[in-house]
Amino acid sequence: MSEIKHIVIVAPSMTSILNVAGPLDVFAKANHCLSEIKPSVNTGYAIHTVSVDASTLVHTSSGVPIGCEGGLEAIDYPIDTLLIAGKGELDEPTRQKLIKWLQKHEKNMRRLGSICEGSFVLAEAGLLNGRRATTHWRTCDQLEKMYPDVKVDKESIYIKDDHMYTSAGISTGIDLSLALVEEDYGREIALMVARLLVLYLKRPGNQSQFSPVLMNQSVNYEPIKLIQDWITEHLNEVLTVEVLAEKASMSPRNFARVFRRETGVTPAKYVEALRLETARRRLEESRLTLEEISSECGIGSADNLRRIFLRLLNTSPSAYRRNFATSLV
Repeated sequence: MSEIKHIVIVAPSMTSILNVAGPLDVFAKANHCLSEIKPSVNTGYAIHTVSVDASTLVHTSSGVPIGCEGGLEAIDYPIDTLLIAGKGELDEPTRQKLIKWLQKHEKNMRRLGSICEGSFVLAEAGLLNGRRATTHWRTCDQLEKMYPDVKVDKESIYIKDDHMYTSAGISTGIDLSLALVEEDYGREIALMVARLLVLYLKRPGNQSQFSPVLMNQSVNYEPIKLIQDWITEHLNEVLTVEVLAEKASMSPRNFARVFRRETGVTPAKYVEALRLETARRRLEESRLTLEEISSECGIGSADNLRRIFLRLLNTSPSAYRRNFATSLV
């Protein structure tokens, strides 16, 4: 009995090595897990890395080359899933070659997707028209401007729209690949792979690219940095724009304008994201009840916590804790 699925990673020249290596490792580890659970069944993935221009060696942006089986024309097997691993640096004839090949073969694949800026390739081929898609947060506006027929989601770390899949910046290719493994072989195998890769957690696709912690580290304007630090220490308090503006010695209108300029989000959205992130960590790392976590994070009640989790993570706090609590909890 054979259930082998051919996975193809297209590696454009000068892409990030993690765009390629991350998904490759996920599918390879999935094969390892499947062989342990189903040793008598020939199942899993045949993993292929190909170049666009028939090269057997593709140079990445880090300088580390990636070995390839050959180019697109070397594919002589049925493709189950194909991922474009970033946009890379392709000259015009080579890029057009990839575009035309995708347009010709797209209907013969069960799944087609992109990692990071690989979504630009799918968009240029017209394969994302009318679909929801994402890419690296830094280039979402560019994708939206260049391809107005694409419904750009600037927050999700990966998106499935029918048989088309797009993921955000670089490391989210790992999250997308884990989601594909879960589609194929179930959550148990996907979590086994995540543990083998020593990942912090397996993230749902609608988790935001926006991280309050990272945003705090990237802000240079001292008054806003001080407010961000203060918010972290006072999450259980009322944190309206008026309260924050008074702390920053600004008018509410000016504070809201400056905060958005420096962080890219409104104060309210920042506070909500930070509360959610803090609640997630408490669920993962503590035995606190939902009411205790809600109170500590300023969310108000367990019912409010459930609503926020369902709206932003598409799961309940209890289910989240079951899936992601550390072994120490």
